[in-house]
Amino acid sequence: MAKQFSLPLLLHLLLIFFSFNATQSRPASFEHDFYITWSSNHVKPVQNGTCIQLLLDQSSGSGFASKRRYLFGRVSMKIKLVQGDSAGTVTAFYMASDVARVRDEVDFEFLGNRTGQPYTVQTNVYARGKGDREQRVKLWFDPSADFHTYSILWNRYHILFLVDEVPIRVYKNNEARGVPYPKAQTMGIYSTLWEADDWATRGGLEKIDWTKAPFLAYYKDFDIDACAVPGPSGCTATTNNWWDGPSYRQLDPVQARRYHWVRMYHMIYDYCTDKARYPVTPAECFSWI
Repeated sequence: MAKQFSLPLLLHLLLIFFSFNATQSRPASFEHDFYITWSSNHVKPVQNGTCIQLLLDQSSGSGFASKRRYLFGRVSMKIKLVQGDSAGTVTAFYMASDVARVRDEVDFEFLGNRTGQPYTVQTNVYARGKGDREQRVKLWFDPSADFHTYSILWNRYHILFLVDEVPIRVYKNNEARGVPYPKAQTMGIYSTLWEADDWATRGGLEKIDWTKAPFLAYYKDFDIDACAVPGPSGCTATTNNWWDGPSYRQLDPVQARRYHWVRMYHMIYDYCTDKARYPVTPAECFSWI
């Protein structure tokens, strides 16, 4: 005799099923999860299809984006940045909402430099169209010599920017202080390689040397563990995802030590201390960890 289920129980089981299926928790692949957004002849698979190459030359930059959009979770990819003289180039990995609306965005921007000088990574956060929250860190390794893992963890409590699991920035939810926080709009995942020699290297003093073109950046090992939208409303309403757990609401002791080390020895710019731009320190700057 078949087992009978009550209607409330069936509805509950269906909610669990659809919530599970709306949460992507597997290694991503370029073919399945991404598409080319810009200059398809400058994007190609290499290394037997395990790696994606982006190219920048005088004719165009290039880029790709996720096919789906997400609301909270963690996204990661391994990137090998432009080698040699990369001044004036920007290699980006970021999440962004529909830019036609009031924008939410979370940015990694890798600012090229002259040969032999350290790469700078700039991070920024936009919430409800308000940005200008840049921080810059000099990386403690050569990111063009090999692949390194760059990750964004985004939940209701904070946004973490991580480099090889080392937190380089914590952006906390300070809505209680009247500070906008990105939590209502879904965001896609984007990567681009483009020319920005009007600002990227030493404020635009160092220009691209086009005799060094083409400039190449490489991406692989895409990982998405996040709430995919469109999906059931339960996916965005639930607080039962791992990234909302108590241990992911603040840095653990090891992460905190690493974060202090980055801020002490590798941070070169913080909008919170830029009195020329912000004579009154922004409210969120008083709770940076």
